[in-house]
Amino acid sequence: MTHDFEERYDIKLAASWILAHEKNLPKKSPDDCTEEELLKIFCKGKEAGLKLYPFKKDIQPLARIQRVLGFLRSISFDTILDVGSGRGVFLIPFMKEFPNVKVTSIDILEKRVEFLNELSDAAFPNMRAEKKDICGQPFRDNTFDVVTMLEVLEHIPEVERAVKAAVKIARKYVVVTVPSKPDNNPEHIHLFTKDKLTNMFQSAGCEKLHFDGVEGHIFMVAVI
Repeated sequence: MTHDFEERYDIKLAASWILAHEKNLPKKSPDDCTEEELLKIFCKGKEAGLKLYPFKKDIQPLARIQRVLGFLRSISFDTILDVGSGRGVFLIPFMKEFPNVKVTSIDILEKRVEFLNELSDAAFPNMRAEKKDICGQPFRDNTFDVVTMLEVLEHIPEVERAVKAAVKIARKYVVVTVPSKPDNNPEHIHLFTKDKLTNMFQSAGCEKLHFDGVEGHIFMVAVI
């Protein structure tokens, strides 16, 4: 079973988060722990019923995430704002690959912000999360090189307002993924097409848009 855990999970990353999350554990740096100690911490988290699936390493990033990462490898940037980061489906693989990029994450759910800040304290010091709503344009114009809005727009009632805010906040690019087909998620209140996205971003002042399709999703880059 021990071998199975080590094969299936990023033990050090998971243990680092557990140390930050669990207040009753000794505050010890993961770098000062042996592999055996890290595994014991991981097992304690398992026994406590903590949700550790974000730390699975036998699950490849989703195709849409891989497409976003591929684009980001092709450009130069130092700062990024990730909107609606959720459980870190994008941010965890992103921070592993781009540890020196300054990342700000925003989400409207406090529990998501707490999780990401614990993860930041544990392993990713260049990432900070804040409880903010993109519709309120919570940052000044041209604050971040890149703004990512991945699987987010379909959830936002005032979606045009969110797009305009993202375009203003970004210096270089806004990167978007959205479902391209109807689904059963009751939280999805919009279904976008290439034309709908084009109209929204052109209304926000972006004329240069690049589109791709990725397994039931639309991938789009708006050049600021």
